[in-house]
Amino acid sequence: MLNAGDTAWVLASAALVMLMTPGLAFFYGGMVRAKSVLNMLMMNFIALAVVGVLWALYGFTMSFGDDAFGGLLGNFHFAGLENTFGKLAGFATAATDTSPAVAWPGSDGLPVLAFVMFQLMFAIITPALISGAIADRAKFWGWTLFVVIWVTIVYFPVAHWVFSFNGFVGENSVGGWIANNLKALDFAGGTAVHINAGAAGLALAIVLGKRKGWPKDTGRPHNVPFVLLGASLLWFGWYGFNAGSALAANDLAAVAFTNTTVATAAAVLGWLVVEQLKFGKPTTLGAASGAVAGLVAITPACGFVSPLGAIAIGLIAGALCALAISLKFKFGFDDSLDVVGVHLVGGIVGTLLIGFFGTTSVNSLGADGLFYGGGFTQLGRQALAAGAVLAYSFVLSFIIGFVIKKAGGFRVSTEDEVSGIDEAQHAESAYDFTGTGGGLGHPTTIPVKSTPAAKLEESKA
Repeated sequence: MLNAGDTAWVLASAALVMLMTPGLAFFYGGMVRAKSVLNMLMMNFIALAVVGVLWALYGFTMSFGDDAFGGLLGNFHFAGLENTFGKLAGFATAATDTSPAVAWPGSDGLPVLAFVMFQLMFAIITPALISGAIADRAKFWGWTLFVVIWVTIVYFPVAHWVFSFNGFVGENSVGGWIANNLKALDFAGGTAVHINAGAAGLALAIVLGKRKGWPKDTGRPHNVPFVLLGASLLWFGWYGFNAGSALAANDLAAVAFTNTTVATAAAVLGWLVVEQLKFGKPTTLGAASGAVAGLVAITPACGFVSPLGAIAIGLIAGALCALAISLKFKFGFDDSLDVVGVHLVGGIVGTLLIGFFGTTSVNSLGADGLFYGGGFTQLGRQALAAGAVLAYSFVLSFIIGFVIKKAGGFRVSTEDEVSGIDEAQHAESAYDFTGTGGGLGHPTTIPVKSTPAAKLEESKA
């Protein structure tokens, strides 16, 4: 029977996760130059439009259709969202020791379409995360084409591997190999979302090359309050991301909610301590970045560890990600907004630490890690899952990006990059200062032709 409480929680969680993409746009938008903020916002916003349509057409069925290729891809039973109306998802019987290592206790009562919409929001934000790695230098339509291809051949298959469990969207349905065969644990997307996006970001940063003047000119954030606003919206929406992944309004959702809170708080402290030791001052940008690093790291683990384990994961992730953002200078890849340092490294940290801090006292469908007497078995599973997703995403993302770049559709010209990608790609600018000479609510008293900007443009002409 349909469970109204669980359905309401999952739908509310889907809305929370949807809010994360605009939140990410503000987080990234504040960190770029003023002349490229609109392009950054649009690179995130377009993911809502593109992936929303593709998910309905074929994305959901590729991700959660009955397995057709040995755990690699779902069939097309749900193409166009057919066979989803009036159907319930969930495990028909109570979980037993022989059930797959899943995050959700056995119960049915969730409309399939509620689950469809919840998982859509994961599919939307994952490619949006990649955009930060190539800020200031990507053509808008080239990026849009990349999103179309990438979600089709990278995200949808990986989501099937990680999130599709035997019997969840149909009593006899067969899911992906990581979830059901390998039995690696990923509560809410450490592998499918963050490692996946981080590896793709690294590939694109290499393909598109460095921004003009980098690394001497790294581009200062133009609006730090935007960054903190975006991080706060991400933190808020992440409760839907993590606690919503319990797919029920139950104790496990409360555990995930609690672990998300304490891990993120600890990660902020971990990042700021590293900043204090390295640079002598804690920064607002560091606090926002530390929060996101903690959110990333606890995502795969939030339903499998205790609150003390979550605090440890947050502290470790905050410190390691703060150190990892300098890797781009050491290895020479221009990851504009530290997608690799935060999402790839944070996702790996959180995924692997389940092998240390996982405990069946929190979730009987999880596994005991090394610190709880479980040995190295689960750690090995976690490492294999992380490595497989990283390699698959990096290789295919590199190929997709390389082909689009060679076709002339990905990197903007040097002139457009220097003059401003917003004007070049969107014929807009984020900020209009032409009226700053007049009083509040009145036209400026300075003739437009006499403004410093106009004189500069006139002299250039």
